[in-house]
Order: sequence, then C-alpha cells, then structure tokens
Amino acid sequence: MRRKIMGSILVVMAFMGLGAHAQETDGNNQDLFGEFMDRSGNAYRSASGVPGPEYWQNGADYVIEAELDDTSDQLRGKITITYHNNSPEALDFIWLQMDQNRFTEDSRGTLTTPVQGNRYSGDVDGGYKISDVVAKTGRRGKASGKYIITDTRMQVFFDEAVAANGGTATVSMNFEYKIPEKGMDRMGRLDTEQGTIYSLAQWYPRVAVFDDVEGWNVEPYLGAGEFYLEYGDFDFKVTVPYDHIVVGSGELVNPKDVLTREQQNRVEKAMQSDETVYLISPDEVGNTEVTRPKQDGKLTWHFRMKNTRDVAFATSKSFIWDAARINLPSGKKAMAQSVYPKESDGQEAWTRSTEYTKASIEYYSEKWHEYPYPVAVNVASNVGGMEYPGIVFCSYKSQSGSLWGVTDHEFGHIWFPMIVGSNERRYAWMDEGFNTFINHYSTLAFNNGEYSSRLAKPMGMVGWLTNSGREPISTYPDISQSHNLGMVAYYKPALGLLMLREYILGEERFDNAFKAYIEAWAYKHPQPRDFFNIVENVSGENLNWFWKGWFYGDENIDLSIDDARPYGENFVMSFSNRGGIPMPVVYEVTYADGSKERKTLPVEIWQRGSEWVHLLKTTKEVKSVEIDPDKIIPDANTSNNVWPRF
Repeated sequence: MRRKIMGSILVVMAFMGLGAHAQETDGNNQDLFGEFMDRSGNAYRSASGVPGPEYWQNGADYVIEAELDDTSDQLRGKITITYHNNSPEALDFIWLQMDQNRFTEDSRGTLTTPVQGNRYSGDVDGGYKISDVVAKTGRRGKASGKYIITDTRMQVFFDEAVAANGGTATVSMNFEYKIPEKGMDRMGRLDTEQGTIYSLAQWYPRVAVFDDVEGWNVEPYLGAGEFYLEYGDFDFKVTVPYDHIVVGSGELVNPKDVLTREQQNRVEKAMQSDETVYLISPDEVGNTEVTRPKQDGKLTWHFRMKNTRDVAFATSKSFIWDAARINLPSGKKAMAQSVYPKESDGQEAWTRSTEYTKASIEYYSEKWHEYPYPVAVNVASNVGGMEYPGIVFCSYKSQSGSLWGVTDHEFGHIWFPMIVGSNERRYAWMDEGFNTFINHYSTLAFNNGEYSSRLAKPMGMVGWLTNSGREPISTYPDISQSHNLGMVAYYKPALGLLMLREYILGEERFDNAFKAYIEAWAYKHPQPRDFFNIVENVSGENLNWFWKGWFYGDENIDLSIDDARPYGENFVMSFSNRGGIPMPVVYEVTYADGSKERKTLPVEIWQRGSEWVHLLKTTKEVKSVEIDPDKIIPDANTSNNVWPRF
C-alpha cells in the first residue's frame, strides 16, 4: 500500500511538471514564520497575555471646580489630584499632561503642523496660566511648589519621594485658559443661532502614565497621537450661566439644583422608555421660564465618575436635549442622551442620535463587555468626531448614515481605549483599529443593515495596500504621513482582525480570544505583545507570520491557483504564494453537477517554499476552483484566484 501511494505522488508531481523536490525547496520560509519580537513573560506581564502575578498600575483621583466665562470664552478652575504610587519604586516627581499648551504659537504641535494645515491645526492664542501649585507627599508631608512646564508637559517635584507600593501624594493648582474655537478637532466652540456650544475636553491638567514598560510616558501632545491615562475617581463641578445646560461624563449628582421639576420627571420617564423622550424640546429652547430653575446668575452642575481615565463636558443655552433607556445584559440600565442645536434638528439628522447611541451601546454590551457608565451622551459640535468616557462629540452637520457612522464609532471607543486602556499616543491601531473592527458588526446589525460598512468590501483597500507610499500599522500616529493615517490606524488593523475572525481562526475561536483580551485588560494598560500573546494562547494558534506580515510589515497577500487537472478519478491542483504574507488557502470547488465544496489548506504549506501541490479526492468532474470565494482577504491580484482563467 505504501509503495502504491508514493508512486502515485511521484506520478502526480511529474504530471504537474514540478519535479520531485517542488514541495520541499532547498531553503525555507523561517523569516516569515519565526519570532519577530520579544514576547516572553515576566512577573508583570505573563507570556499567556494576561497581567502577571505582580502586575501594578498607578492611579489618580481628581477633584475639580471650574467656571465658564462665556463673555471672554475663558475657563477657570482649581484642581486637586491624589496620586497613588503602586509601583515598586519611590517617585521624586510626577508628570502631568498640559494639553491646552498645544494652542500656542511656539508649541511643538504648532511648529510641526504643515503650512497648508491639516485636521490637527488649532488656535494659537491659548495655553494654561497656572498658579498656586502645591505638591505634598502623604498626609503630613512638607509642601513643595516646585515645577517645570515644558510645552505640553508639567513636571511637579516633591520634597519627599512618593513611597513605593502604595504611597500617596497630592498636587493642587489653579488654572485658566482661553477655550479654543478650533481645538484640533477634539474640542472647541461652535456659534449657533441660539448660543455657543462649548465642547470641553482635555480641559484640566492630567497625570501621565508611569508603567512597567517605559517608566514615565511623556511624549508631547502634537496632534495625531491621542492619549494614555491612569484610572481613578473624579468629582467635578462646572459653574455656568443660569441659562446653560451642562452634560458631562458620569452621574449628575445634583439634578434638583439644576433641573426643573418637569425635567426631573422627564428624566425618570426616559429611564423607563426605549423610545426617545425630550428633556428640552425644540420649541422650549431659549424659554428659560420653562427650562431653567432660576432666571439669573449662575448654576453649578456637579458630576461624579468612578474608575475612569478621563472626563469631559459640554455646555450651551442652545441645546435641544433628549434621552432614552439603555438596556444592559446584567439587567442594569443606563441612559442615552443627545444635545444639539436647532440647526441639527430633524428626523434625517440629530433627532435619531439617541436611537443610534442606544443601539450602539446595547450591541457592544451584549457582544463584548457591558457598558460601565451611567450615561452615554452625544454632543452636536464643531468637532467631527471625538470620544471621551461617557460622552462624545460629533459633527453637528452629520445626517443619516454619516451620523450613525460617527456616533457608532465614537461610542465604540468606550471599549477601546476607555475600558481597555491602551497607549493611543504610540499604538493608535489598538484603539482606532479595534474600534473600526467592532463598528463593522454593529453596523451590520443596526436596524437590519440600514447602513453599509466599508469593511464589507476589503478589496476596495487594495489600491492603498499596494501603493508605494504605504506605511506599516506599527507606525506611530504622529510620525505617519497624514494621508496614510486612516489606513494605518483604522482600516488596515480592522481588516486584520476581520481576516482573523472570518478567514484564519473562525468566529468562535476569535471571539473567545477577543473577549478574553477585553476581560484581562479592562481598566489596565496592555501592550501589543499582550494582545498577540492572549490571542495565540486562547485560540491555540501560532500567528507570528500574521502579526509580523500584516501589523509590522508592508507586504501584501497574493495567493494563486496556477494549474488544476484531473488525475485518474481525482483532481490535482497547484497553488503558489506570490505575496510577502503567507495565508491559509480557503478554496471552493464547483462541480459539473452544480454542487460546491469548500476546503482549507493550512498556512503551514508555505513554511518550506512558495509552491504547493494538493490532491483533491473526488469522483466528480471539476468545473472550476476559486480561492477566497467570500472575498475576505484583500488579495493584491485576484486574476490568479480562479481556475480556469477567464
């Protein structure tokens, strides 16, 4: 029997004109399949991808009081930060991020913005004014007022080091700045007919991350690179003119002070309703006798939020305000809210915003991880789309599918990076790419596919993937060419996850691994290697070849079926890997009787060479063969994916 099988194989090879050594060349593809980065484990980060037994993470709690001066567009405030040093080393100082200093003429961000401008162009007449800095270690430590501000970073020194393994320190100061109109498409001011909308984010000094990988993460705030923040509890108060509405991250803890009795009743109604309920209707905007509990002076809105990495808020007297209940898998409830001016009103526009918000959060909560916050607020703004915990800013001009898309995307960011706290400043793909991936499935699910997803057509990205100016996913966002950022940070990594789920691993194995990653790193700080390790360990697959080729390289996929012929009662096919990234070969055979059959050849066929001969055992007449019949992989040359050639 063995002699007969070997003879058949040799006959097949000779018949195909490949020679006896075609399947095993003199070389191999170790460079494609071997290790490409150090992913060994340690006490802090396990080789299995989960936090190690001695994993630590520092934290920061904030108490903030701020006041808006809407005549001069100034924000003034006082902040007290309680810093928790859980690291194994004492700290003589801490670093703070001072993002408002980006809005000056001589900031690094301004000076590295192209003359023609880009999305991250911003005002240059702002920047922090800081006073009364006090830094103190522990409860009885000696106070220090020493600090250095360098561009968008502030280094605050202590007279006594913050003790390791649980030491605490407090830093307090007063701050003020002019609110930019154009805040790099992340915050700003929008003038509407009935009042200015202030979208306030990155509005207070924020503690930088000190971690086990880099120590202090102190990259300057330039533009494309976003944020990396510690978790903690927030208590913040915002004082505004009496005719303003304020919406913010977290729970509004003094509704009786700032809402009328009727509005409080409407809030209760909204919490019981799956349909949108007006808290302030379009007809009521501007009528303070109906919408405001007092008719002059100022009101202070008080919010709290626990275990979050940031907070933001928006305020205006022009807001239409509506809300509806969010149903969570555990049985808990949250509230979806939208605020928008009359310019954005309409069934084709922001009237559906709360519907979109509710649907998006309910989907992600059911599919991946439950939404952790009491509210989810969508703010119509001059910001095209930006996310913060519990609140997002989206373009007031967006309508229909574009409003769904930006709303779904920005709220998807609650999972990446608000829950899974990756380093956006360095690894944009770990939040933008992961988010774009989950947006694909949310969009397919919403209202029976009312809107389309770009990821549904991977072949539409081949043009960029084969362009000579392309850059790898691993390119830092502030370094990436502006015209590449959308693909580098968003679509190429999202497409990578799509291929993992629908082509390489299958839905069940991928979903198990992706959920395990979210659970393991919720409210923690994962690195790329942690993601790679946990996916491999949970799915049971060595994916070095994929991480290296797709995420850290700029090669392309090009699978080919070169020949196919009958052989006795069976069929012989010759495949080749003509691209720089190996892939499993999923192929579909169509028989003469009209029936179809799918088969998969594992990626290991490419370990020893770039050609492979495969014997298909069948008694049927083969009419055609096609690689990747569902068009999931962005193959650089689809003309060689079918046999016979058409």
